[in-house]
Amino acid sequence: MKYQLYFDESNKLDQPNGGYSYYGAYGANASVINDITSNVISIYDSLNTKSEMHFREYKDDKHIKKYFRTLNYVLNQNVNINIFIVNNEDAKNTAVKMNVDLTELRKLFYVKIPERLFYGITRYLQSGTDVEIFVDSSDEYEKLGLYTKLKEQMNAHSAYRNKCYKVHAAIPLDSKISIPLQIIDTLMGIVVFLMEKAYKTASSTSKIKSDLIYRLLIEGTNIQFFQKQITLYKWEGNEEQISEIPVSQYITEFLVYKTQYDLQEMGKFREIMLRNPHLDAKEYRKLIEYPNARLRMLQGYFDEITTGDRNISIR
Repeated sequence: MKYQLYFDESNKLDQPNGGYSYYGAYGANASVINDITSNVISIYDSLNTKSEMHFREYKDDKHIKKYFRTLNYVLNQNVNINIFIVNNEDAKNTAVKMNVDLTELRKLFYVKIPERLFYGITRYLQSGTDVEIFVDSSDEYEKLGLYTKLKEQMNAHSAYRNKCYKVHAAIPLDSKISIPLQIIDTLMGIVVFLMEKAYKTASSTSKIKSDLIYRLLIEGTNIQFFQKQITLYKWEGNEEQISEIPVSQYITEFLVYKTQYDLQEMGKFREIMLRNPHLDAKEYRKLIEYPNARLRMLQGYFDEITTGDRNISIR
């Protein structure tokens, strides 16, 4: 059997842009990954889109069908996603105590983090399973020796725990052509967005991202799938044990906030609809003074008010 792992990171430790750094892994049997890739390509083709999928680039909801359909499909597949979270302030304090800079500490973390990050995904692999790890191609990763470290540490972990799977290679891969790397990038971006409560900012981009996440979560049983497939581990620096934290606590707070926001917005929208019946979404957008980048968000409100189904236009 062949198994594939995909690794990504966000807000790198020595280039911090927030309180935490994030490391993500996405894994499944090679046959499952191939099926997912093939079906996602079919989704892209049906929408006549060839652009990459990255959560940080999702700033206009004209792409909502692509993101919604792809992520809704992926969440309903047999995949596992682990995300390891590092408290940057605690990491900085550790670096000071060790008298090393953050880049050196980041190198050291690459030795230890893969064990925790990949363990929950690989611990049930059968003896003799061939494993490949795919990482975004980067000169920086090459200089840090990441590809070699991942392979060596995972094989050492397999031998020490008598798991007997073997990592044949950690392979640099261009994320522009790798749908699995785009998937882990996007799902990790969503988790970071929820954890850092970015949905509470007033920017249009935040509202657009929030609407995508909300509509994805309320579709079918996606909340349960999201909680089941995504596992979070957190390192605070002052604890010997790595703590596992439930993603549900971030989902619940987000849903409460987003529901209250939507009720207020739909209240305004209903008043406009009563005064101006029989208009289409584009005409209502001008009256409610939404930017064009949020037209599909308004369409979702319109669909929920008129049909009771928020996602009928994007499903």
